Amino acid sequence: MAVIHCFGAGLVGSFVAKKLADNGHEVHVHDLNPSGAVVGYPNITIHQGDAQEVCEELDVEYNHVDIAVNMLPGNIGHAITTIMAESGIPTVDLSFSELTADRDDEKARDWGARVLWDVGIAPGLSNMLLAEAYRVMGPLQKAEVRVGGNPTGPTGGWNYMAPFSPKDVIAEYTRPARVIREGEQVTLPALSERHMIEVPERGEMEAFLTDGLRSVLNSIPAVEMSEYTVRWPGHIQKYIDERDSGDLNEEKLLHEWWFNPKTPEFTWMEVTATDHDDNCMRWEVSDYGGDDGSSMARTTGLVTVGCVEAWLDNPNMLPPGVHAPEALAPEIVSRIIDTMRSERVCIEGPDIVL
Repeated sequence: MAVIHCFGAGLVGSFVAKKLADNGHEVHVHDLNPSGAVVGYPNITIHQGDAQEVCEELDVEYNHVDIAVNMLPGNIGHAITTIMAESGIPTVDLSFSELTADRDDEKARDWGARVLWDVGIAPGLSNMLLAEAYRVMGPLQKAEVRVGGNPTGPTGGWNYMAPFSPKDVIAEYTRPARVIREGEQVTLPALSERHMIEVPERGEMEAFLTDGLRSVLNSIPAVEMSEYTVRWPGHIQKYIDERDSGDLNEEKLLHEWWFNPKTPEFTWMEVTATDHDDNCMRWEVSDYGGDDGSSMARTTGLVTVGCVEAWLDNPNMLPPGVHAPEALAPEIVSRIIDTMRSERVCIEGPDIVL
């Protein structure tokens, strides 16, 4: 049994904490307003307060910590990862901040610290699958990721509810998208390259560019590489119209995009990679949620849990420094996928070559 400290207990964070507790670990959750889902849960101790203050003294305040998991959003999450980059505690980072964790790589190596970042479904599993395509086929001609968590059908209004921090969703819509075009990294406006796609079992949906490639921009050689977010038709046009008219109100959006657990929803991802000889590898991931959590919490959180368990099994899994998910060995990726399938997440595509 390991001692694990989790920062953040929202929809995804509470799922991860509970799953780690179910696996028999001693879990400590730090959050100003922890989800009721973790309060009183077996093997979980709640510490209500400022997680950033706690992490600064984590190795002093607690006698033994095997691993830390950062699941706080945005700049708060990044601040915690920066602090943990000076720590002797292995850290799994799911914060998805605009300021990426690799900025702290040199500092982490100097301190002998180890951080594994962007360990969700996308970025995260998407990185691992693109890395597998590169390992099997070599440099890629084209790589594309399409991903989204949505209600199972149009619901009216926004046709959407946020399966993680709404502020992070808004950041996706405003942050310019870094992509690869003709072998070079370029920056394009967020929400551009809109196009309709056919999602199996759901029908026609709309995809648009977002800034989710992150580390694979530099780690996976490709002539063309893009990540697209997927929504029901009408959603992003409504966002653009309200933004351009000046009627967009962030506080109102936080209310209107509130996640209603009673509304049927699903998460879907497609990762495709083509080499210079037109050979193609394609994976499709889908989930409809369950009693243990929403589809996004499950697909994101199971990747996080898989990384934690693999690191606990092999404390030397990663050397000092800040590491992206595509750095994980194929056997670890295969184990994560097997675990997700055992938890009823549907993953179709080529097996990981061991």
